[in-house]
Amino acid sequence: MVVRAVNTCSFLRSAASPPLAALGSHLHQFRPLQCGRHAKLRFRFAILQPDQSNLQGYGAVRRYSVQSLVEMVMEEFGALRKRRKVIASAKLGLTSGDLLEQKLERRALQKGFLLEFKKDSERVLLAVAQKPDGKKNWMVSDQNGATTSIKPQQITFIVPGAENFDHTEIADFIQKAENNLDHSLLECAWAELLEQNKSVTVEEFAEIIFGSAEPLESYCSHLLLSQDEIYFTVVEKRGSFSVYGPRPATQVEELQRRKLAKEAAEKEFQEFVQLLKSAKAMPPSANPSKSSWEVDEKIRHRIKSLEAYAIDACENDDQKKTAGLILKSMGLAKTSASALNLLIDIGYFPVHVNLDVLKFNIRTDHSDELISTAERLLLESLDPDEEDRIDLTHLKVYAIDVDEADELDDALSAARLSDGRIKVWIHVADPASLVHPGSIIDREALKRGTSVFLPTATYPMFPEKLAMEGMSLKQGSLCKAVSVSVILHPDGSIAEYTVDNSIIKPTYMLTYESATELLYLNLEEEVELKILSEAAALRLQWRRNQGAIDTATLETRIKVDNPDDPEPSINLYIENQADPAMRLVSEMMILCGEAIATFGSLNNIPLPFRGQPQSNIDVSAFAHLPEGPVKSSAIVRTMRAAELDFRKPIRHGVLGLPGYVQFTSPIRRYMDLLAHYQVKAFLRGDSAPFSAGQLEGMASIVNMNTRLVRRICSSALRYWILEYLRRQPKEARFRALILRFIKDRVAALLLLEVGVQASAWVSVGVQVGDEVEVQVEEAYPRDDVLSLKEVFKAE
Repeated sequence: MVVRAVNTCSFLRSAASPPLAALGSHLHQFRPLQCGRHAKLRFRFAILQPDQSNLQGYGAVRRYSVQSLVEMVMEEFGALRKRRKVIASAKLGLTSGDLLEQKLERRALQKGFLLEFKKDSERVLLAVAQKPDGKKNWMVSDQNGATTSIKPQQITFIVPGAENFDHTEIADFIQKAENNLDHSLLECAWAELLEQNKSVTVEEFAEIIFGSAEPLESYCSHLLLSQDEIYFTVVEKRGSFSVYGPRPATQVEELQRRKLAKEAAEKEFQEFVQLLKSAKAMPPSANPSKSSWEVDEKIRHRIKSLEAYAIDACENDDQKKTAGLILKSMGLAKTSASALNLLIDIGYFPVHVNLDVLKFNIRTDHSDELISTAERLLLESLDPDEEDRIDLTHLKVYAIDVDEADELDDALSAARLSDGRIKVWIHVADPASLVHPGSIIDREALKRGTSVFLPTATYPMFPEKLAMEGMSLKQGSLCKAVSVSVILHPDGSIAEYTVDNSIIKPTYMLTYESATELLYLNLEEEVELKILSEAAALRLQWRRNQGAIDTATLETRIKVDNPDDPEPSINLYIENQADPAMRLVSEMMILCGEAIATFGSLNNIPLPFRGQPQSNIDVSAFAHLPEGPVKSSAIVRTMRAAELDFRKPIRHGVLGLPGYVQFTSPIRRYMDLLAHYQVKAFLRGDSAPFSAGQLEGMASIVNMNTRLVRRICSSALRYWILEYLRRQPKEARFRALILRFIKDRVAALLLLEVGVQASAWVSVGVQVGDEVEVQVEEAYPRDDVLSLKEVFKAE
């Protein structure tokens, strides 16, 4: 007889009593179980309520009621108390060291023994020992019918009594064990063993809960104990043999609390996985918005973990683990590509998401504090240089840029003097009149280093409203500027120059295309534009005479409309840097840089003087190459990186200048803004805000960010070029210019219609500088794959 005493949760067992499992086998005879609760641990246990039920096979048939059952227990309690200690010591006693050694000797592995072994980190199998394999290993036949060699340390359990076992019966043995498992028995056995302060072997535990230590019952006990994480723990272990002891009550309570929390978390996790599956099954137009995934903190954490995994930017192991579990639950491979595709499928990412912007944490917005500060600056509209500004509003001013330019940094004017010489003005926007060194907006600009121009978006260095309304040059409006005027000698060299704070009123806002058209029209009313073109030609020839290297080539520009759409509109433009208008603007910017370098050197102003060594370039070695992209590409590949000096000018060999300072893009480039701070302080009669050493430190930060942005912009441009090519008809042909041969007949090509470089095998007979026709075989923007093949006119 076995009775649960409510106050102690202990067992009173007589010799004729059935094991705990026997009660479970007759549960169908009882009304639904009620559950009691341990007063201290708050765990639940079953209270059996018989209804004239029979327990057969263990003594005479008796009928019980709750009252009679309790009375019988109380009558026998005294007599059983004495025998209980003897029984407990025999069945529940702590295994001694000598007994452990005996059991170890008896458990020595032999042929025909049934054992459990660890196949790998996730699988545990049953197998039958066949024969030794070397000194320590054994050949075994597992439950799947496979024969393999295992090491002793792989064995996790040797089933007691299972000798001469037939491996074909393993599957049936496993099924019977699974049918016989009842994890609820662990709690009651734990309470009894805890009260007795006893530890048990697997066989002893089988005796307690099954009334038998036969192989099946022993294996079931092993499964219950080895899989239990609440009530029992291993107190001693020798190889595959373990002794288990009950955990302390406080520990069990804590583990139960953790288990409940874990189950709740698992339920919540599965609900999240189901949410992902539902979103994934939706059409793209019905997907939840990105913001909806960020409302709930736990969902946001999991989504952010997936995002970090997709861009290879996990900050800790928790993010990796969380993303891995999500991908596994979704039946996906644990790869960044899987995470990316999942985020696209649920609508969190657009199809063409720029991963680099996310991975490198590119600043795409300005804080509310910065925006408020910018608006305050616009309202105050103070000009510390107002008294010193010269009025140049009488000049015709041309601002020439790409058609979608948001920030206009520079504009040009020109006149022919009475002595025939040309005078030009390079007017540069004056952001330093609004932003001062060390201010909150200046510090943010320093961190950014540059504006970011992508095919899909522009992320300005300054808050957009400040850049557009307070700094940018605007047609027909009075604009603050720093104007550099230069009078040229007939050979194109600088004869005179001035640097002044000014007020200008831009006359025309022209695109490169419209400026080129005006130049070709040669209109009398636009004589100033013609003078600018003449000045640019003089300057180019003069620089070439000084050793300048012409690196003009084709440049691709792409504008993507509605980039979040699966199939956005792609507008592709090819710009030839040798175009008249582009040459004009480029030469005037270079002229301004030379004048500022001279100005800084003459007045001992620390500036970011830029140079580029030319010593390694022998231009004559490229004389045989055709002019244009082929020669430019060959020369650029041999050029050395630019250098900076902050105390004195250094020669810029590629530009053919004795000194050069980038000055004409202070709204877009922080290094240009630094030059403005230094020059404008001198014009006011103040000391330079930064020493050469300070400039050098700031430049290291700016240049690091600028290189990163340049790489991201280049990568984004190539992505969209490849996406453009992917959409073209398979039969489309493209003109390709052979730049050089890489190996044998594999050539580096420049696709003239799209401005992208790629490689392909070309036929015998074609040479560097020749054009061939190619077709696109494959184009995968996300993987940066572009495969071309040469086609012939006969095809």
